[in-house]
Amino acid sequence: MTSLFSKIIAGDIPCYKIAEDENCFAFLDINPLKQGHTLVVPKQETDQFFDVEDDTLCALTLFSKKLAVAIKKAYPCNRVSMQVIGLEVPHAHIHLIPITTINDCNFSSPKLKFSREEFEATAKRIQSFL
Repeated sequence: MTSLFSKIIAGDIPCYKIAEDENCFAFLDINPLKQGHTLVVPKQETDQFFDVEDDTLCALTLFSKKLAVAIKKAYPCNRVSMQVIGLEVPHAHIHLIPITTINDCNFSSPKLKFSREEFEATAKRIQSFL
């Protein structure tokens, strides 16, 4: 069965895309912990993160690094947290979250709500630093 993220990559489900290359796809989390919270996924659907092929895993990490630099410029913070949890969707993914304190990446915290226009502005802001 095709995952939600594969449907997003294919364009069957809309998203607030940040960037993509031949191996990776990045888009805003629609239930963010912080403004700029971005998901990075391999285009090849793989359920478990450590089952991703080595070359794709390297590409995913380097792609995430570029995005993290752009996120930090767009939303000044102490760090951009990189988290792999993978329980929500059976498709390997990385959460990039701009944080100032450890509590900024607590997944049990209430999620933020943004309008379509706010999500679009967030995506454009991050893209402007890529």
